[in-house]
Amino acid sequence: MDFQHSARSVDLQAALSAFLSEVIYPAEAEFHQQEQENRQTGTPFRTPALMADLKAEARRRGLWNLFLPDDRFGPGLSVLDYAPLAELSGRAPNLAPEAMNCSAPDTGNMELLAMFGSQQQHEQWLAPLLAGEIRSCFSMTEPDVASSDATNIATRISRDGDSYVISGRKWWSTGAMREECRLAIVMGVSDPTADRYARHSMILVPLDNPGVTVHRSTTVYGYDDGAHGGHAEIGFDEVRVPVTNLLGPQGGGFAMAQARLGPGRIHHCMRSLGMAERALELMVRRASEREAFGGPLSDQGVIREWIAESRLAIEQARLLVLKAAWLIDTAGVKQAATEIAAIKVAAPRAASYVLDRAIQTFGAAGVSGDTPLAQMWAGLRTLHLADGPDEVHLRSVARVELNRARTGEASRA
Repeated sequence: MDFQHSARSVDLQAALSAFLSEVIYPAEAEFHQQEQENRQTGTPFRTPALMADLKAEARRRGLWNLFLPDDRFGPGLSVLDYAPLAELSGRAPNLAPEAMNCSAPDTGNMELLAMFGSQQQHEQWLAPLLAGEIRSCFSMTEPDVASSDATNIATRISRDGDSYVISGRKWWSTGAMREECRLAIVMGVSDPTADRYARHSMILVPLDNPGVTVHRSTTVYGYDDGAHGGHAEIGFDEVRVPVTNLLGPQGGGFAMAQARLGPGRIHHCMRSLGMAERALELMVRRASEREAFGGPLSDQGVIREWIAESRLAIEQARLLVLKAAWLIDTAGVKQAATEIAAIKVAAPRAASYVLDRAIQTFGAAGVSGDTPLAQMWAGLRTLHLADGPDEVHLRSVARVELNRARTGEASRA
């Protein structure tokens, strides 16, 4: 295994580090203030005006659409080369990813459109998404079924002449509450009689289509994530779209979802480690500056243990994520499936530990809005559920190990 990053990636890492220090961190307070002002004026899901300036500066610095490995639409970085950039952006998760047009769910949606979209879909939807002119959401999870088993997804996508008709209810459609969100990629059952993993398709649904109703936004531990468009519950009531809106082949929903989730999980995991790195820095600073019981907190043995354990957790998780990224680049998403499942558990687990210890070190300030720790913790806690709960991924890893034992296959480690 070779985790060496290319010279281009190293240069971009330096440029992104400078962007964070010179532009993003200094903008955090103003961004938060604009969020609060939007809530006070009754528009909590409006994008803070500052984001437009941050995007313009990111583009000027060449930090735009870095996530796309397809060089027709982006810089063509490998997954391994993009991984440290995703980690750096995770240090300021509310600003940096979106400023660079590298935030979920748009990243996964753009990858889907790039891989499986028609020329018409590229022109109508991918081009404005790449330009940052519109946003999109991904409507997969449903409130009425256990979506941890994605075969339970029940929304119907029915062919009717030159149209498809979509009926169902989705929630956790992140970003759908803000006005820039124009498109939902909807996953539903297109052929209930087909094989279990060939029943579902994906289809492009404009949010202004008749029959689409955005009912409400859910919250994450009380956070509305308004600046990023919330997490919408959407009803699709006999929504009719042309057959040309089908994304990829009919029945290809599961295969496309796996193609979307592979690199996307690398991005999520590396961003979570970026949050953990920043939390560790804050923990160390707080422990060095704060005094209790006759000396700095950093003299307390338990604090030193937290700091050391945090460093170990981050380094171990990062190596596993880099292994998964390398496997995707060299062998493909399918061959990296076990490692992708493993990092989906390991990285949020490691980052959650670091965030929890940092919050404990800060005491009351750690659970307040005066530091980024509480909101980071809330976001990380959701990663134990997002893109599949930890238990599903552990089940996948265990199944592989049991199969190896039965067949005598050697481990790839």
